[in-house]
Amino acid sequence: MKKSIFLILFTFGISSLSFAQDFSDLDKSPMDAVIVRNKDNSPLVRIIYSRPQKRGRKIFGNLVPYDEIWRTGANEATEITFYDNVNFGEKHIMAGTYSLFTIPGKEKWTIIINEMTNAWGAYNYEKAKDVVRVKTKANQTAATVEKFSITFRPHSEGAHMLMGWDDTYLEIPITNKDL
Repeated sequence: MKKSIFLILFTFGISSLSFAQDFSDLDKSPMDAVIVRNKDNSPLVRIIYSRPQKRGRKIFGNLVPYDEIWRTGANEATEITFYDNVNFGEKHIMAGTYSLFTIPGKEKWTIIINEMTNAWGAYNYEKAKDVVRVKTKANQTAATVEKFSITFRPHSEGAHMLMGWDDTYLEIPITNKDL
């Protein structure tokens, strides 16, 4: 009797474990966040975005068309929060939360800070809500970037925001003299 009960519990336990480990429905473009801080450790900029993966596909000029608005990642529009007034590229931005959109080009990209928030993708993008548009050069990566990535490289007056995917990366200075 004890062996039968043990066998039933063991079988149930194994089947439960295999069911519990089925992660097939997880998001294919997981959400991520990156933050850069001032010298006093207070936040300067935070970005929340989803990270699509290359998975053997041609990205720019194909999956992400050139010269069209892009959500800059996957799923919801990328959210950017400036905790201080800053210069984004050469343009002044007031502290606040915005969406970050891009228009990829073969040689130059347009980076857009837009008032719209809590949007799915770029489907409801409204140019009239643009706060700032900055042009930047599209650079060639040294190696393929499999997952769309955003990070910051601190410098003496702020940070450079780096975005990269596939064989392309961008660099946009964010300056704050109080850093």
